[in-house]
This record gives sequence, C-alpha cells and structure tokens, in this order.
Amino acid sequence: MMKHASLIAALLLTAAASPAMAQNVAKPQLDQMKRLIAGSKFKAAQASLAKDYDRIIQDVITLTEIPAPPFKEKARATAFMEMLRAHGLSDVEMDEEGNVMGLRKGTGGGPLLVVTAHLDTVFPEGTNVKVRREGDRLHAPGVGDDTCSLPVLLAFIRALDAAGIATKSDILFMGNVGEEGPGDLRGVRHLFTKGKYKDQIRQFISFEPGRGRVTNGGVGSKRYKVTFKGPGGHSLGDFGIVNPAYAMANAITAFGKMQVPAKPRTVFNVGIVEGGTSVNSIPFEVAMTVDMRSEGAAELKAEEDYFLSILPKAVEEENAARSTAKGRISFENKLIGDRPVGLTPLTSNIVQTSAAAMVVAGVTPHFGPSSTDSNMPMSLGIPAVTLGSGFSTERSHSLDESLLLDREETVKHMAIGLSTVIALAGGTTG
Repeated sequence: MMKHASLIAALLLTAAASPAMAQNVAKPQLDQMKRLIAGSKFKAAQASLAKDYDRIIQDVITLTEIPAPPFKEKARATAFMEMLRAHGLSDVEMDEEGNVMGLRKGTGGGPLLVVTAHLDTVFPEGTNVKVRREGDRLHAPGVGDDTCSLPVLLAFIRALDAAGIATKSDILFMGNVGEEGPGDLRGVRHLFTKGKYKDQIRQFISFEPGRGRVTNGGVGSKRYKVTFKGPGGHSLGDFGIVNPAYAMANAITAFGKMQVPAKPRTVFNVGIVEGGTSVNSIPFEVAMTVDMRSEGAAELKAEEDYFLSILPKAVEEENAARSTAKGRISFENKLIGDRPVGLTPLTSNIVQTSAAAMVVAGVTPHFGPSSTDSNMPMSLGIPAVTLGSGFSTERSHSLDESLLLDREETVKHMAIGLSTVIALAGGTTG
C-alpha cells in the first residue's frame, strides 16, 4: 500500500496540458485552475483526501449494504443525512420527496452551488447487497452506481474543512432520490420545482462513477405503458373474435418502422410485453412498455407524436379484421417516464472549469450527453454537468457490479472533482 506522503507527491506532479487536451478549454479557466491547485490550502485538501481513502471505502461498504430500491430509499437517505449532520453542515434535512441535504455556508457574494449524488439503485427489494472483496475489487449490486459517489461528497466536506478553504458561495451537499429509471428524476425535479432552494440554485454538479467525464448534454426520454383490452375468450370456442394481442402486434410493427435521425441521436425500443392468462385463452388484456430517447427536443417530440398516432390505427385495424360481436378492442396509454432534453454549452463556465481541472491534472476530458440528474437543471437553463466521482467501476446495473480499489488514481480523480467544486464556489487556496 502506498504511503500517504508518496501519494501526495505523485498527485502534485501534474502533467503539462498538451495542445490536443486543451483545445476545448479556455485560457482563463486553465489559468484559474493552475493557480488553484498550486495553492497551499489545496495541497492540504489533497492530503486530506489521500488520508481519508480507507474511510471513504468503508463508507462505500456501509451505504451499499443499506438497500435503496426505487421509491424505497428512506433507510439509506436517513443514514446519509446523519453523515451530513456529523460533518457540521447547517440546515441538514430530508425534504418532502426524500432528498437529504445540508449547507456548507459561504462568505457571501457567490451563487448557490448544488453538489449531489443519487441515493437510489436499480435493484429491487430483497436483492442481496452484501459487499464482498475479491483482490483489488469490491463486488455488490449498487456498489458503483451511484453509492460510491456519496462518500466522495463527505470526503470533499472534510477536505475543505481540514484545509480551511472558504468559498463565496453556499454549497448544498445532497443525496437525491429517484435518478434511476422508474424514479424519473423525481428527486431533482422536486428540488427545482417545489424545493425551498428552487429559485436560488445557479449551478449544479452531480457526481457518478467514472473518470474524465463531462456530461454536458441531457438525453431526453418519453416512456409509455400501453394496455390493450378486449372481450377475451376460449381459443377454440371463441375463435374469430378480436384479439388485443394482435392489436398490440400491429402497434409494435408500426412502431418498429419509425424513421429516426442519426444526429441528434434518436432511438426507441419496446422493452416489455406482457399479458394473457393461458395458451388456450384469447387474452382480455395485454400491454407493452416503450422507451423513446433523443438528444434533441424536436426529435423527441416527433418520436412521441408518431408513437401516439399509431395506437388508434392499430386498434382500428384489429377491430376491422375480426368479429366484435362480443366486444371491441380498446387501449389505455399511460406516460410513465418523462425526462427533459437539456444542454450546457461547451463554452459555459461550468463546463470550461470542469474541463480545466482535468487538463491541468493530465486527464483528457470527454464531453457528451447522457441521461442523468443534470437533465433537469439543463432543461431549465441552469448551468449543470455530471462529472466522474473518481471511482472506476464495471458491470453497472448487474448483480456482479464492482468497484476498483486503486488508491492513487481514485484520489487523483477525486481531487479533480474537488478542485472543480472549489473553483465554481469561488474558493481561494493560496
């Protein structure tokens, strides 16, 4: 295991930015970041992160082993709220939606900055989340996405305090609910539409596993569950009457023929088909769940309009094809997911600052869109990015999800995230 002193020495040997790495980064942000990381207080903050590595890993294990299925994050949220309270933040609370948060007060004069990681995982209630260590990896469902980022936020608070770094901005450290699929961004949606800070937030960073990522675009999505209903009956005795499965098949076939652009990237999928009672019964009810996504708002709207237009036609086609003597086919359509499209321009200060922190540390930033908590503020025009929290993970969303234990690289990338937070919050490190 590397000694702390040698690790700090390695961290302070930042690589010179090559022209290729720096080509998308403006000189003012590069110069600001070079001054920031050269400061004695930032070096002390780096030392705190390195010293805390084992504590961070233990916190990852502790939180991973508290299940947080979609809509059932309260136990983990309560534990994380107590961790925030123990770190001396003010106004520590759980809001009406289940988000937990606390303020690290600034000196004043800076815009409120939110720094968050999501509490929920994709795994259903009853999943075995016991962490096991095998060689240089921790294995458990949810150990990476996004549990591992929560202790990083705590480490940031300790590092800021240990180094005595003051910021102009208040920083709202948060663990939010509802990022994963069925949650539909309900945590950050509440934060920005109903929460008590909704009119104060001017910058937003969410952290997820990874290194070198600058997610500055939000891939929007529309998700529907469509239920087709009919009279049902015996496959022999009622043969010839309308069948909701055929109506659904009509809709799926038409949906599959939809033309979408390659740019902005636009996709669609039928993810779930369900229904029926037995092989020798004409079903009285079947359903399909579909997903449509795009990087462009207009393109997503066009997808949705096309999808909605095919449903009545699919039903009409089946009602015309077979007997309706015992009843007609109908459908019910329910919107179950609605994530807005968003974009934070490459030229914005938050993107440039995030990239500058990577470049001065010798890391190439990778820009691009994804579907994250940042979608919500982006869609409202609030500068937002999702950044890598420093951990390298594999097999995300699988039962064999794992996290790499590589102390030096992890701390290096955590320090990149911390320097970004300090710069955006108006902190000084000299």
